[in-house]
Amino acid sequence: QVQLVESGGGLVQAGDSLRLSCAASGRSFSSYDMAWFRQPPGMERELLAAITMSGAVTMYADSVKGRFTISRDNAKTAVYLEMNGLKPEDAAVYYCAAARGSSYYEPIKEAYKYIYWGPGTQVTVSS
Repeated sequence: QVQLVESGGGLVQAGDSLRLSCAASGRSFSSYDMAWFRQPPGMERELLAAITMSGAVTMYADSVKGRFTISRDNAKTAVYLEMNGLKPEDAAVYYCAAARGSSYYEPIKEAYKYIYWGPGTQVTVSS
């Protein structure tokens, strides 16, 4: 089992940058694909970025490609989301999640396979 806790959210202005962190505890962190999701008010949860067990391969949603970067540090059992050029439409609750890894060549993209979730951190972007 993996416990996840996000941090780093807050209120920023449009165009600003923010770095989210997700601290993981439990066993075998490096055997999990990790991902960041977000859920704006009244909308469905959206997969933003995912990273393979080793950190070698990443994927991004079109909405954040080129602006957001996912990374992980298996020694520190942490995953990060660097967000640049924030827009008001990026405002949401951001979640990190873990899925049992199955491939070294691409991260898991199916949301239902992410079985461990953090409580979320709020990101607010003012225009």
